[in-house]
Amino acid sequence: MIEIDLIIIIIIAIIFGTAFFIADFFEHKHHQLHISLIAGISVAYFFLVVLPEVASGMPEYLLNFEIFEYFFILMGFIFFHVSEKLILQKVESKSQKRMRKLLKMEKDLEFVEENIENVLESELQEEKLDIAALKNLNESILGLKEQEKTIKKEIEQYKLKIQNHLNKDLSEFRFFTNFTYHLLVGIILVGLLFIEFLAAFLFFIFAWFRIIISNRSERHIIFTDLEIYEETDYGTNLIKKTLLGLAALTGVFIGLVFELVLPIKIELELIYILFSFISGVILYTIVREVIPEKEKGNPLYFLVGAVGFIIIILFIKIFTTLI
Repeated sequence: MIEIDLIIIIIIAIIFGTAFFIADFFEHKHHQLHISLIAGISVAYFFLVVLPEVASGMPEYLLNFEIFEYFFILMGFIFFHVSEKLILQKVESKSQKRMRKLLKMEKDLEFVEENIENVLESELQEEKLDIAALKNLNESILGLKEQEKTIKKEIEQYKLKIQNHLNKDLSEFRFFTNFTYHLLVGIILVGLLFIEFLAAFLFFIFAWFRIIISNRSERHIIFTDLEIYEETDYGTNLIKKTLLGLAALTGVFIGLVFELVLPIKIELELIYILFSFISGVILYTIVREVIPEKEKGNPLYFLVGAVGFIIIILFIKIFTTLI
C-alpha cells in the first residue's frame, strides 16, 4: 500500500512539473482570463490558503517570537522588491537624469513659446501693426520650435538607450528569479505532496496561475515621467525558454531525489520556510502585476473571482472534513 501511494505521489509530482513546462513553453497559446478575475482569485488564495497554511505548518517561529510568524513571507516580498528597484535605479542613471533635464527644458520652451504666441496674437489685433516687432516675434517662435525639435530628438535617443539597457538588465533579472522561483516551486511541491495532497494541489494551482499571469499580463510602465515600459520576452530565445520551462520539472526531480534516494531528508521546517519565501514573491506579484492599476480593471470580475474562490475553498474544506 505504501509503495502504491509512493508511485501515485511520484506520478502527480511529474504531472505538476510537466504542467509548468507547458505553461512556460507555450505561453502565447493560453486562453487569456480577465486580469480582474485573476486578481480576485489571487487575493482570496493568499489570505485563505497561503497565510493559514504558513501559520499551521511552520513548526516554530523565528527566535520563538510570534510576531515573526510571517517573517519569511516578508523576506520574499522585500527581496523581490529591493532587487527590482536596485536594477531600475542603476540602469543608465546618467541618461535618466539628462532625459529628465531635457523634458523640463522642453516644458519651459513650450511655456515661453505659448507666451510669445499670445503676444503675437495681441499685436495682430492692434490697428497699427509693428511689422518689425511681428517679424522678430515670428523669428523667435521659429527659433524656439527648432530648439524644441532638437530637444525632442535628443529625448528619443536617450529614451531608446534607457529602454534597451532596461530590457537587457530586467530580462536577465527576470530569467534568474523566475528560474529560481520555478525550481523552488518544484522542490516545495514534492515536499508538500509527502505532507498533504490538498495543500500541494492548492499551491500548484496558484503557482501555475502565477506563470500564466506573468506571461500574459500587460506591459508595466517603469518610469512614469519618462514613459518607459518593461518589455521582457523570452519567446525569441529558445534556450532560455526551454530552461525556464524545465525549471519546475527539475525542482520536482531534485525533491524526489532528496525524498527517495539521498539519506538527507528535506526538513518540514525548511519546506515551510521556502513555502513562506515563495509566498512573499507571490504577494509581490499580486500587488505589482495582478491587481489592475488605478482606474483599470473591472470590480465585478474581481468580486466574482474572490467570492467564487471563497466558495470553492469552503466546499473543499467541507468535503475533506466529511471524508
